[in-house]
Amino acid sequence: MSARPSHRFLSGQTGALGTARRIVDHTDACAAPGWLSAQAPVDFSESIAAGDYHLPVFPAEIAEWMAPSSDKFIIDGTLGGGGHSEIFLKAGARVLGVDRDPEALAHARARLAAFGERFSTWEGNFSRLPEIPEIQRGERADGLLMDLGVSSRQLDSAARGFSFMREGPLDMRMGPSSPRTAADIVNHWPEADIVRILFEFGEESKARRIAGAIVKQRANKPFETTLDLANCIEKAIGRHGRTHPATKTFQAIRMAVNEELESLATALTAAPSVLKPGGRLLIITFHSLEDRMVKRFLKHRSTEFLDDPGWPEPRPNPDYQFRLLARKAIAPTAEETSLNPRARSAKLRVAQLLDLKP
Repeated sequence: MSARPSHRFLSGQTGALGTARRIVDHTDACAAPGWLSAQAPVDFSESIAAGDYHLPVFPAEIAEWMAPSSDKFIIDGTLGGGGHSEIFLKAGARVLGVDRDPEALAHARARLAAFGERFSTWEGNFSRLPEIPEIQRGERADGLLMDLGVSSRQLDSAARGFSFMREGPLDMRMGPSSPRTAADIVNHWPEADIVRILFEFGEESKARRIAGAIVKQRANKPFETTLDLANCIEKAIGRHGRTHPATKTFQAIRMAVNEELESLATALTAAPSVLKPGGRLLIITFHSLEDRMVKRFLKHRSTEFLDDPGWPEPRPNPDYQFRLLARKAIAPTAEETSLNPRARSAKLRVAQLLDLKP
């Protein structure tokens, strides 16, 4: 497993998406050595109660804007605990759940088994939507949902290495095909590259101080656990207020491990090819960088004509494909955030694929 990053990874923002180029090409892979889901219990229906896995955000809004019904085929591009898929299934829709996490897939299959053949799954990153067998056979979806949040189950599981509050391995992979772990980054990446991801992905103002502390400590002893890293960060910048000082660093490393922005950029570009005309695209973001990327993409793809002061007249936009169903991002209600605090930073954007056949 290569631990050294490609310097193409953190290139400048370009194009309508405004995203960095990807680190590596996605390839099919067996479970990487030490993949934690291999240790998960077989009977997920008993080991994890439905509500314990992940509480879906925007349940009412998702149901309203997706408008599921018995004649519709919906792709849940980020299945997680299956909460959103259950909403669609209860309305009679046929649902395909996509996730890179085999543990999430196993849980959702057990949880939603009562819906029979109307529910199926596909293991893979949502950036690879065109590779889904149904899409390969020419079928197109009436709706596509992309919920970009990390599931509560993943965040709260010490064994997955996402939490700075619990002792666990420095892993942070959402699935076995991820090419690196958090340990690879903190123990082997050059200091300058660690600084860069903390600035860009974590928006961490103390990135240089944290990266310097990481490099200094790893010279004596490599980082092995989440608390090793969290304690190093706290010693470097201190604790101020209620937010843990490692919060932004852990977020940045998680995003780098899982190539989250790169995957999102690819998934957005692929979305029109998996939807039928009139199909709806619903995207939930939790991070400003993600939301900015989605906003730019949808704004560009929903603009029929492009204009420039140097042009004699506006020109047709060759990328015009969508109509915005909600002009602005939808925010969670106060009631929802009180019930589910992790929803407080969520934003929902909704668009519909146009039928532009001549």
